[in-house]
Amino acid sequence: MTASSDLSGLKVWVLAARLPTLTAAVAPVAVGAGVAVHDEVFDLGPALAALLGALAIQVGANLANDVSDFRRGADTAERIGPPRVTQLGLLSQRQVLTAMWGAFAVATLAGVYLTAVAGWPVIAAGVASILAAIAYTGGPWPFGYRGLGEVFTFVFFGLVAVAGTYYVQAETLSLEVLAAAVPVGFTVSAILIVNNVRDIETDAVAGKRTLAVMLGRRLSRWQFSVTLALAWLTAVALWPVGFGPQVLLALLALPLAIGPLRAVLRSEDGPTLNSALRATARLHLALGLLIAVGAAL
Repeated sequence: MTASSDLSGLKVWVLAARLPTLTAAVAPVAVGAGVAVHDEVFDLGPALAALLGALAIQVGANLANDVSDFRRGADTAERIGPPRVTQLGLLSQRQVLTAMWGAFAVATLAGVYLTAVAGWPVIAAGVASILAAIAYTGGPWPFGYRGLGEVFTFVFFGLVAVAGTYYVQAETLSLEVLAAAVPVGFTVSAILIVNNVRDIETDAVAGKRTLAVMLGRRLSRWQFSVTLALAWLTAVALWPVGFGPQVLLALLALPLAIGPLRAVLRSEDGPTLNSALRATARLHLALGLLIAVGAAL
């Protein structure tokens, strides 16, 4: 199969970048910026550079995952998730890896500017984020294959992304911004849980020991439920931590959890869980934006 057989070149690259997943980069930056407004340290330039860097790292991580999962046999014709360009032969491994390094180069350029603004901690956070994106399913010890994917996601797309966005504006960290990062970390982890619950059977065959494979479907469904519950509990807890009652705006996103929760608890088929995956991504974005607005107010 070639790119010209079903998809134009641009559409293939859009597919490779996995645009629906980019909310995972937008939500934490929004929260970091919202807390910066709350603390009267908001700076538009660094905030936009942080957004560019986060989006570039997310795209780079997606491309790295596309190639690595194909090489390790996790993406095959039996896959029930969204199509992957390397496995389908829409793009060569070389093309995808070249694009991956291009995305990380964009992130590095954003990091150079942010380092000039906020100093060397930006370098440490940026390098760690890029290395983690590659090592998630690549390298000699891919931790996504060892049940650590949710930990990686919580730390880098929750804590580091929110706190990093705030830091490049304030040049310091606070208890409030770290607390605001926690519900973001839980909801972005929930996206991965849906993905891994959907792929339990094919991942097990490929030797990809995700936490869902280790726990099994029943316990993974409980994991998803508890993760969503913790997201809202920690969002509500932002009020006594130091924000006003406006952060309770996060509760407006609660109805968005009903659909994906029902799907994960009741369904096993690919189309339903793919829809649940997209719905969980929308939930993550909505919760992040509402926390950001509540913090800013």
